[in-house]
This record gives sequence, structure tokens and C-alpha cells, in this order.
Amino acid sequence: MVLNELIQRSPIRIFEKAISGGLRPGEFGIIASPSGVGKTSVLVQIGLDKLLQGKKIIHISFSQHDSVLVWYKDIFNEFIKKRNLENEKDVKNETEKNRVLMKFNQEGLTVEQILKSIRALIKEGGFNADAVIVDGLNFSAVKESHVGAFKAFATEMGVSIWSSCTVKGEEPFYDKQNIPLIVKDYAELFEVIIVLEPKQDNITLTVSRDREASVSESLALKLDPKTLLILEN
Repeated sequence: MVLNELIQRSPIRIFEKAISGGLRPGEFGIIASPSGVGKTSVLVQIGLDKLLQGKKIIHISFSQHDSVLVWYKDIFNEFIKKRNLENEKDVKNETEKNRVLMKFNQEGLTVEQILKSIRALIKEGGFNADAVIVDGLNFSAVKESHVGAFKAFATEMGVSIWSSCTVKGEEPFYDKQNIPLIVKDYAELFEVIIVLEPKQDNITLTVSRDREASVSESLALKLDPKTLLILEN
């Protein structure tokens, strides 16, 4: 299979179609669920899809576990396992060249310091990223002004930002529109909100917000509860 065919047949195309073509430059989206449901996997699949298209991404991790590289490696191998991808080694090398992984301690740095580091990489380092992926950000310690700073950065740099959002504490985790209560006070700052919902035999992806509209509509996509990969229809 040639690379272009792999890209066109990716389940991410269905994901993007469900949210008006995907995130655009300057937009901020979150993927919410309790811990361990599949947020990191979905973020890596979104990131890898961009890398396969020759785009550049910056993946920021606030997690104490150094597992992001493993996710990228495993999901890349899964993508090409049954597709007999041409020039597999060259494609893999290209994805690695176009990806920068950054690790931060949320307690030790301000949002301004974090964004300053990313800005320096893009501007001074000449790394013209298409998207920034943020994983493990603790929204319990995030203020509306912090989200506003990320969104302003996305607009300034011309990038889209996807972030995981862990819901925790006592249920309910969501309001009647399926908006995570942890971000309810500033939910309008996110163009897209996706919720992962564990079911008996799969994990369902639901759109709770698409730009200015509250939607609460299940996508025609599900995650495999064992591999946490998007199931192909």
C-alpha cells in the first residue's frame, strides 16, 4: 500500500469529518474521560496521522511516565502491520524527524514559561509545527486564564492544540450537555470537546461541543478496549 492510500483510509478521516474537518489553526480541542480510558492513545493517533502527512507536531507531556515514545512506536507498527506499506523504514524515519517530544512538570513551571519554551522551538528553532498535543495537563489546577493563554498561543503561532482532560472525583463527571464539569466554567474557549465513554465491549467517542454548538452525538468510531486503538469500520 502506498502512503497516500494509508492516509485516506485512516479512521482519523471519519473523526475529522464528524468535527467539521478537524481542528483548524488557532483552535483548541480537548478529549475527556477518566484515567486509563484511552485519551493518550487517541492523541497519539491524531499526531501520527499528521506526521504521516508530512506535517510537524510538538507533543507535550505532563505525565510522570515516559511512555509516549512507546505509544508512537506501537501505534505506527499497528497502522502498517497489515497494509504492506511501501518504504516503511523511510516513512518511519520521516515521522520521527517531524516530531518533537517535550516533558514538563506542571507544578514547577508557569503556563507562560511553558508557552515560552514552545514558542522558542517554533520561532527560533525553526520548527514549523502544524499542531501541538498536550497530554497529562491537570485541569484541576488550571484556571480560565491558563486556557486563554494556550488559545492565544494557538492563534499567534497558527497551530491547533489538542489536549487530554482527565475527569475525576465523584460522579457525575459531566453536565446534561455532556460537558466535563471540570471545564464547564470556560467550556466556550474550546472549539471541540470529545468525551470517551467506556461501554461493555468498546469505548465510544462522543462530540459534546463542536464550535459554538452543544452536540452530545456519538461518533461512528469506537476504541478497542484492549488496545485502545480506533476500530476501523
